[in-house]
Amino acid sequence: MENGSHEPATHNPLWPVTQVIILSVVCLVVGLVLGYLLRGSAPTATTSGVAAIEGTAPSTATAAMPSSMPGGKAPHPAATLEDMKRVADKKAEPLLAKLKTDPNNADTLNQLGILYRATHQFKEAEGYYEKALQVDPKNVNVRTDLASCLYYTGDIDGALAQLNKSLTYDPKHAGTLMNIGIIEWQGKKDVNAAVSAWEKLLKLNPDFPQKDVVEHLIAQAKGQGSTAQSENQPK
Repeated sequence: MENGSHEPATHNPLWPVTQVIILSVVCLVVGLVLGYLLRGSAPTATTSGVAAIEGTAPSTATAAMPSSMPGGKAPHPAATLEDMKRVADKKAEPLLAKLKTDPNNADTLNQLGILYRATHQFKEAEGYYEKALQVDPKNVNVRTDLASCLYYTGDIDGALAQLNKSLTYDPKHAGTLMNIGIIEWQGKKDVNAAVSAWEKLLKLNPDFPQKDVVEHLIAQAKGQGSTAQSENQPK
């Protein structure tokens, strides 16, 4: 899912990171109507900018595994957010060591944000993204990732503020416009603002790789808005 965070753990009790990422995907990918928050660097095809289509953050501390696995292998027990944090903390050790000698390295700070975001430690991720932006405030990819963490932790207005600030640096940034639409629709319940953001995305980025997804979201939002309007009409 996120770059720079996919190396297997060496031994128990740490979970292999690949399994944690699978669990993250199970928790996050919950359908069109729940969200398509993109990584700030999405949607490029490079390792550092793979689009991450995500839904809402997990509402409980446990991510349930399927009851069976291919090949008849017994599944691991459910991974908790504490398990994920232990994986993240272990993986973070060499990055934190780098910060001791270079505390203002924006790239290292961003990698730590990506790592903690990938394992649902959104508050920790926020802190590293904020420090990265103190060094490199015009980095819209980092700012967009910070906004998604703010959204997942319930700060909807803060998330939108970060995204709108990103647009002052890059008015065409696809990930920013995509996420503004998602948050306006799902967080603020403002269909018109959501559709406006998505239509602007398509106008400014006619070759957007996930154009069909955006068009589907626009149709869904408009349909939902029309239904709500008709239900509110006097009987």
